[in-house]
Amino acid sequence: MLEKVDLSKNLSKKEYKEKKDELTPVLSQLQRDCKRLDIPVIIAFEGWEGGRKGILINKLIQALDPRGFKVYATDRETEDERMHPFLWRFWTKTPAKGRMAIFDKSWYRRVLDDSLEVEKMHEYSDEDYNEIVSFEQQLSDDGTIIIKFFLHISKKEQGKRLKQLDENQATKWMISEKSWRRHRMYQDYLVKYEEMFQRTDSDFAPWHIVEAEDENFAAVKIMSTVVETLSQAVADKLSSMHAEAKPQRMDVFSMDQSLKTSILAGVDLSKTIDKETYKTRLNELQNKIKVLHNEIYLQRIPVVLAFEGWDAGGKGGAIKRLTEKMDPRGYAVVPTASPNDIEKAHHYLWRFWNEFPKDGHIAIFDRTWYGRVMVERIEGFATEDEWTRAYKEMNDMELQLAHNGTVILKFWLHIDPDEQERRFNDRMANPEKQWKITDEDWRNRAKWHEYEIAVDDMLLKTSTSYAPWIVVEANSKYYARIKVLETVVHALEEALDQRAKKNKRSKK
Repeated sequence: MLEKVDLSKNLSKKEYKEKKDELTPVLSQLQRDCKRLDIPVIIAFEGWEGGRKGILINKLIQALDPRGFKVYATDRETEDERMHPFLWRFWTKTPAKGRMAIFDKSWYRRVLDDSLEVEKMHEYSDEDYNEIVSFEQQLSDDGTIIIKFFLHISKKEQGKRLKQLDENQATKWMISEKSWRRHRMYQDYLVKYEEMFQRTDSDFAPWHIVEAEDENFAAVKIMSTVVETLSQAVADKLSSMHAEAKPQRMDVFSMDQSLKTSILAGVDLSKTIDKETYKTRLNELQNKIKVLHNEIYLQRIPVVLAFEGWDAGGKGGAIKRLTEKMDPRGYAVVPTASPNDIEKAHHYLWRFWNEFPKDGHIAIFDRTWYGRVMVERIEGFATEDEWTRAYKEMNDMELQLAHNGTVILKFWLHIDPDEQERRFNDRMANPEKQWKITDEDWRNRAKWHEYEIAVDDMLLKTSTSYAPWIVVEANSKYYARIKVLETVVHALEEALDQRAKKNKRSKK
C-alpha cells in the first residue's frame, strides 16, 4: 500500500495559509466542544524517521488552547517504565474527559523499532498486536476518540533529510548510527508498517496516511483529518444526548436462578482449624513469604494480589497477616474506595494501571477493578453495556500483566449471611471497631442475593489460568488466613521455579 502512495502532493504557501486560516477557528471551536461534552481525544503520530513529526505536531497545536492538551514524547523508556508492562506508560497518560493527549511516537514502537532490533526480535509476537488492539478498543468503548497518523516519505527523501540534520551542528545530536541503520533497513520497515496497518486499522482507531514530503500539504491534511473526526464525534455525542428514549424491550424468558451455574453454592464454610495449629502454621508461612519476597525482588518478578469478598469477610485481617514479615519497601497495599472526580474523568481501569507494581514488587489490592461488575452493576453506576463489556476488558488487562511475567492471584473471601450479621453486631458493640461498620454495609447486606448472582457471574467469567480466582472459606478467620498464605507461597515458589528454568534455557 505505502509503495503506491502518491508522494508528490503539495501546496503552495498561499494555498497553505488560506486553508490554515479556514481550519484554525473550526479546530479551536471543536476543542471547546470536546471539553464541554467530556470527549477525550488521543492523537498519535507515527512514521518514518525524518518525517518531521515535531514540526507537524507544532503546526497542529497552534490552533489549540494549550491548557487543554498535553504532548508526550515517548521515544525512550525510562527505567521505571521498563519495569512495568509496556502499555503501562500509555495507560497512565490517557487523557481525562474533555482533554487531548498527543503522542510523538506511541505504543506502536513495540511492533516497529523494537521488533526489528536483532537482540529483541524473539520477544515480540502476536500478543503485542492483540494487546494494542484491546487497548484501543477499551478506550474507544469508553468514549475516547483515537486518531492515528502515519507520516510517509520515500527512502530517497528520508536519506536527504537525515543528511541535512547530520551535517548541521545544531541538529546533529538528533542523528545516530541507529538512524542510518534504520534508513538502510527501509524495506524491512516497510514490510512491518504494512503488517501494522493490516492488523491495527479499525473503525474505532483508523490509520491516516499523510503524504509528508511537502510540509504544507501534510500540515493541512492533519488539521483537516482532526477537524473531520472531531466534528463527527461532537455530532454523535449531541445526537446520543438528545436521542429519544428507546422503546421498552419486550419481556423475555428468564431462567430460574436455581438452574444457573453457581460457584458459591458449593463452598463448604464449615472448614476450620484450631488456634494452636493456626499459630504454628502462620509463623511457618510468614517466614517462607519473607524469604520468597526477597527472591522475587532479585528475580524481578512483579506480583498482584487482589482481595474481594463480603463486607466483614476478613480481607483486612488476611492482608495484615500476609504482610507482617514482608519488607515494606517492596510492597504496597492499595485500598480501593469509590472513584474520586479525577478518576471518574478517566477510563475506569486507569486508576488501577497507575497502581500496578514494577518488576520485583508486590501490589496488594483491598477491593479491586471488579467493583465494575459488582457494586457498579447492582447500584446502576455502570450501564448494562458497560459492565457486560467489563468482563473481557478485565481479562485482557490481566493477560497483559501476565505477559509481562506478573503473578496474579485473586481472592474471594466467602462467608454466609449469619456469620456476616454476627460480625456486624460485634463491630457495633466494640467501640474500637465501630468505625468499620457503615450504613452502606447494611444496605449492601439487604441486597445479598443480587450480589451473590453478580459474584457467581464474576467468578465464572474471569477466573483464568493466568489470573485465577481462589474462593476462600472464611467463616473461620484462622482457616481463611492460612489458605491465603499457603496459596501465595505456592504461587511464588512456582513462579520462581519457572523463572529458574527459563534462565537455564537462555544460557544454553
